[in-house]
Amino acid sequence: MSAAIRHERLWGWIGPLVVMALALGVRLWHLGRPGTLSFDETYYAKNAWSMLHVGYAQDYVEDADKKIAAGHLSDLFISGQPTQTVHPEAGKWLIAIGEQAFGMDSFGWRVSAAVVGALTVLVLARLVRRLTGSTVIGCLAGLLLALDGTHLVMSRLALLDGFLTFWIVAAVACLVADHDWIGSRLDRHRHRLLRPWQLLAGLCLGLACGTKWSGIYVLAVFGVAVVVWEVIARRRYRRTVLGRHRTLSRRSWFTSLVAVGVPAFVTLVGVAAVVYVATWTGWLIHHGVYEQRFGLGYGDEAAWGAYVKDPSSGFLGQSVDALRSLWHYHVMTYHFHTGAYLAAQSHDYQSQAWGWLVLDRPVSVAVKSDLPAAPCGAAAASSCIRETLILGNPAVWWPGLAASAVAMFVWIADRDWRWSVPVLGLLATWAPWLPIMDRPIFSFYAVATLPFMIIAICLLLDLARRRLPTPRGRYSVWLAAGALLTAVVIGFWYFYPVWTFGILPYDAWHDRMWFDRWI
Repeated sequence: MSAAIRHERLWGWIGPLVVMALALGVRLWHLGRPGTLSFDETYYAKNAWSMLHVGYAQDYVEDADKKIAAGHLSDLFISGQPTQTVHPEAGKWLIAIGEQAFGMDSFGWRVSAAVVGALTVLVLARLVRRLTGSTVIGCLAGLLLALDGTHLVMSRLALLDGFLTFWIVAAVACLVADHDWIGSRLDRHRHRLLRPWQLLAGLCLGLACGTKWSGIYVLAVFGVAVVVWEVIARRRYRRTVLGRHRTLSRRSWFTSLVAVGVPAFVTLVGVAAVVYVATWTGWLIHHGVYEQRFGLGYGDEAAWGAYVKDPSSGFLGQSVDALRSLWHYHVMTYHFHTGAYLAAQSHDYQSQAWGWLVLDRPVSVAVKSDLPAAPCGAAAASSCIRETLILGNPAVWWPGLAASAVAMFVWIADRDWRWSVPVLGLLATWAPWLPIMDRPIFSFYAVATLPFMIIAICLLLDLARRRLPTPRGRYSVWLAAGALLTAVVIGFWYFYPVWTFGILPYDAWHDRMWFDRWI
């Protein structure tokens, strides 16, 4: 290996690690502000604390939030009574790690999200570097994510979507690495069953699904994509390297799809399924309390079966009972998400998915208004305000949306598999929400879509630098990249107070609410 290659590889790690350190710093700064449970932290942080101490999520007493705010952590839960959780447990176990390390306070229940958010920046930077071959563009991708408001706020809250985003980006990064790995081995005329990067992708996808069920769309879309990528790569290898220009018959295509698809199904879907079930270990160990609370009939839900009253004996029988109960619990949870209860609910900050990518309706998760004027320097007749608003950086989201639209056309025109990454990522993380009109959903779900819009921006910059090889052309490309980054930095500075519960004069806060629907 030449010195130049070693130098490039070294900076390929140093650059993204520096960007990650920046991301971690802005996520940890005043992380405990506000010092109370915000939005759905009231569920996930308390679930995690209970899981940490008894292995499963218990119902909590009515004034639990006030007790936690006052630092009184005894008698928070109703002993032995499980609560109905409507999302899987992997994300809550990660929140529990922070609580174990730093305690049940606002820093403790948020620190895991901050660390995972910074790791997402690192993985995205490395992913884009692999796609473009440019460390600079990879670092730019990391900076765009590090300085975005939606990802920043989701990395400073004990909510699940930041963890989901990490596992999705990590899984896609593994699949892209797998494409390169197998591409360097096509001269070995057999299909390789052991695919380390695919195994890691299956692990990540299992943890994504174990955080929120929406991870299954990514598993489905990219599971198909990785098979198609390889079949096409093998076909091109046959034609360009081996000189075999014969058109493959339908039978040959089918044979190739099976030869590639069956092992991929095992290493992706099979591994993801095993990992997903493993994330429910605490639930499975304590399945008996869930059977007594929910298995005898709960609300409109039917009883789970006679085995609840007459459980099996022996380890194998009890294990089967636990898995049966876990299935019934999933059915009950599915009914919650799709049934009449949520359809009858509404929320001030709910929105439809079509508007998420244009920042139509951000979500306010904490606000204190009418504060005294002096602390923020407001006029005596005015007041101060603090808010945590899940609002994207317009300098990232709006160019990202435009770049995603262009990426679709470039993919069709160039047939370059790299362009499928942002397009399929957007399809898997955002499109499934479009038909949902009958229950409250929120714009911050699109935090999982954001990395793919950033990938689209970076692929367009990479395309431009390759198509404009002259010094003037490249200067224009880097000038455009610098202008974008400058706009992002200005947007970060401008909106930072409303992302981090900073104090502002009311007029300054209102100036940042560019549209009525941002209030």
